[in-house]
Amino acid sequence: MAHPRLEIRNLVRRFEGRAVVDDVSLTIEPGHVTCLLGPSGCGKSTTLRMIAGVDMQDSGSIFVDGTLICDTVFRIPPERRAIGLMFQDFALFPHLSVGENVAFGLRGAGSAKRARAVELLDRVGLAHFIDEYPHQLSGGEQQRVALARALAPKPRIMLMDEPFSGLDNRLRDGIRDETLAVLKEEGASVLLVTHEPEEAMRMADEIALMRGGKIVQRGAPYNIYNAPADKAAVAFFSDINSLRGKVQGALADTPFGPFLAPGVPDGGEVDIVFRPQHVGIDFDRGGRGPNPTQMAGTPARGVVERARFMGSESLVEFRMDFDGGMIRATVPNVFLPKPGTPLWLTVRRDRCFVFPAKD
Repeated sequence: MAHPRLEIRNLVRRFEGRAVVDDVSLTIEPGHVTCLLGPSGCGKSTTLRMIAGVDMQDSGSIFVDGTLICDTVFRIPPERRAIGLMFQDFALFPHLSVGENVAFGLRGAGSAKRARAVELLDRVGLAHFIDEYPHQLSGGEQQRVALARALAPKPRIMLMDEPFSGLDNRLRDGIRDETLAVLKEEGASVLLVTHEPEEAMRMADEIALMRGGKIVQRGAPYNIYNAPADKAAVAFFSDINSLRGKVQGALADTPFGPFLAPGVPDGGEVDIVFRPQHVGIDFDRGGRGPNPTQMAGTPARGVVERARFMGSESLVEFRMDFDGGMIRATVPNVFLPKPGTPLWLTVRRDRCFVFPAKD
């Protein structure tokens, strides 16, 4: 039976008595890209450092292709783990040429090392810079040199810690796509740490969502986005609206009509969570504007507080009659009703998430 390329079992790392990484287990298959996604301070970079061997776990074990590389007794040193590293600062050697940077970790004859450097620099479109120095390159070019250097020894696993965070927004998407293509060609399994949901959705075969030192949900990007584990998971990927409802007979009553709440006892409360793009405006009940999207449920009235055009859509914020709270809606194209305009809103039932209330 084939083993996962990387497997970590029950990793724990404590600092000053606090578990920064708390019983984390994860597998990555050969050639797959897994994103460890979560807010700053959730333990994702510490997890990466333990896999790389630059930090030691307090308990747990790490395997590559089914072979133990590290537990609390046995430890293969970092340089013998067949693991490549890329960090956000690139860490290129300023006194070495681009070609010498790429070949730095290679063994063997100088001609063979240079040939491998040429091969990888050609793949990232920078072969003509082989004899230049890092300070002569742009940030995006330095990032591609760092990628070539990390790939030069043909690692089985590539660990990447926020590698695109220092790049200009306009360059970032293109360089992400180029990087992903090169990694797939090289056949490396990738564990990418990021705090940006968009980056994880763009690059990952699987996302492991991390919070408070634990992995709270794992799955394909589509499943994580459309079947989130809890309210905080929805909120991490997008803006949200949230309503509190009391349950009676497995139904939670709200101004938008009743919502199914199976398994919640009578008298319990739930949060009904939905994204701004799933709020519709019922123009048949008053007001004029773009064609309505068909929505199920009961319309509820709100008054426009503000409206802003965001480029491809408009964001409209409503003060709701039923509780004075705010609900945000996004509308395609330009829709800028004046503050004080009353409109009726509906929500997509099939795009709402119902979670037991936590507070």
